[in-house]
Amino acid sequence: MTDDEIIDTINRALVKEFELDKKKMLSDAHLFDTLELDSLDMVDMVIVLENAFKFKITEEKEIREIRTLGDIHNFVIKKSNEIRKGS
Repeated sequence: MTDDEIIDTINRALVKEFELDKKKMLSDAHLFDTLELDSLDMVDMVIVLENAFKFKITEEKEIREIRTLGDIHNFVIKKSNEIRKGS
């Protein structure tokens, strides 16, 4: 899966799960301010991403540092690359 495909998969999954406006799905979109997600949504987001990409997200420190959609993109791309190299 390419980086662009990963980004597209993330955006589509989040738009569907949280009924977000596709036009707001920009890398610099702040999860809380721009996309209006809350802390409970963040828990759901982890589950949505785990289901979409078929891997567990256990890096709590990294998850806590996520503030923008771009942060999510970068996290999942990094995790996907790590898994691919480990296979």
